[in-house]
Amino acid sequence: MAFFESEIVQDEAKRLFTDYQQLMQLGGEYGKFDREGKKLFIQRMEELMDRYRVFMKRFELSDDFQAKLTVEQLRTQLSQFGMTPEQMFEQMHRTLERMKGELEKQG
Repeated sequence: MAFFESEIVQDEAKRLFTDYQQLMQLGGEYGKFDREGKKLFIQRMEELMDRYRVFMKRFELSDDFQAKLTVEQLRTQLSQFGMTPEQMFEQMHRTLERMKGELEKQG
């Protein structure tokens, strides 16, 4: 079975996309959140990034041509911004750590 034909892969892709969209919509209101709301938002973002990292690792480890092509397309797109997928994850991690640090200062 091809990588993208897997129900597990399709379900996780849909869940990741939906969860990401919802968090991005919520993120627009981040400044209005109380302290607990901000902590919860950061926690949800960390969980999403962990899930996304695992999802991408499945692509990398797959022998499926389409999966490998998808990884290469992501690498190409990110390289246009001067970064690798690893750097993207690290940058997001640093951003979330900075957000946590700002909450600590406030609290």
